[in-house]
Amino acid sequence: MPPLTDDRSAKLPFVVLVLAVGTFLMGTTEFVIAGLLPEISDELNVSVSHAGLLITAFAAGMIVGAPVMAIATLRLPRRSTLVLALTVFALGHVVAALSPSFAVVLAARGVTALATGAFWCVGAVVATTAAGPAATSQALGMLLGGMTVANVAGVPLGAWLGQMSNWRAPFWVLACLSAGAALVIGRFIPDEEQREVRSVRAEFAALRQARVWLALSAIALLLGGVLAAYTYISPLLTERAGIPTAAVPLVLTGYGAGALLGTTVGGRLGDRRPLATLITAAAASTLVLLLLVLLSTSPVATVVLVTVMGVTGFAATPVLGALVMRFAGSAPTLASALASSSSNVGIAVGSWVAGIALASPLGQAGPPLVGTVTAALTLVPLTALALMRATRPDDHAATDGPSPRGRARVG
Repeated sequence: MPPLTDDRSAKLPFVVLVLAVGTFLMGTTEFVIAGLLPEISDELNVSVSHAGLLITAFAAGMIVGAPVMAIATLRLPRRSTLVLALTVFALGHVVAALSPSFAVVLAARGVTALATGAFWCVGAVVATTAAGPAATSQALGMLLGGMTVANVAGVPLGAWLGQMSNWRAPFWVLACLSAGAALVIGRFIPDEEQREVRSVRAEFAALRQARVWLALSAIALLLGGVLAAYTYISPLLTERAGIPTAAVPLVLTGYGAGALLGTTVGGRLGDRRPLATLITAAAASTLVLLLLVLLSTSPVATVVLVTVMGVTGFAATPVLGALVMRFAGSAPTLASALASSSSNVGIAVGSWVAGIALASPLGQAGPPLVGTVTAALTLVPLTALALMRATRPDDHAATDGPSPRGRARVG
């Protein structure tokens, strides 16, 4: 079947851009911690590796929150769910900004993650429904683009603001922006037409495809590998590569620009040749992380590799998300929630193991080494998916989706 070239895939609906604003804020809050670990550890009297648990806690909250919120809000209007999620998101940041206790900040991060999970799983369904089956990967790429723009602009600006004033300042800014975003979402997300509300049993029954779980495991492994290195990128840059602390936000900008390029290119290629795109991205990420272990004593090489790591790591994310939703067929909300949970399983486990590696004799080289091994393992489920495609050329059995004209190739 020739690649899909429907003109509808060229221009996404405005609602997708509106939702990308929300994912920008959520991407900023998840990753801005990586640029502020020294400041947070100093003020809250914990080690840098212990402060890294703030990233792990957010990921853990997303693991539980995305599927739980998907089921809990199944019968709620999607617009109301999105507005409520942003409101809770804002309140969580206010609590974190006011508290002098690491334990309270940690708990606030968990609550904020629950709200993020609800926003993501519902927002992904709204965006892909509006875009149509011809542009599923593109729509998810736009949402993920909001997160990667967060890495280009939000995370570096947040890190700079936290270094210039106090690490709590970015939390206050995010609280205000998310409250404003709730108003914007409420204004521009249209009222829903009458839609069928599936039962919880039906949602779970639609997840019996083995391909769904292979794709979910690939999400966990690839993002877990990349984020294992990124979680502790600040000590790698300053202590191993010898880059000045003031320059860290600029390096994070390069990583974010690479991630934005990766999601854009991956989203476009993924609607045509998903598995080829995924295997290439996984192999390239493994190589980049290995080179980061070997060459991170060089400032120039480190900056280049961190930027390329953003490209290769995030090129796969919209494609994997689209495959999960395609394979799940009639359970798009729960499928998108599980995709979010899987990525955060990888982030939580990866950042935890990377923290152990950082405290070991491996030092700053430990986290990218953990990332190298984890990213390499991504090739296992991807190879299994490729073999299943080779032995089952008819994809209709794995898909409860649109007609062949509206579906891209899976090979």
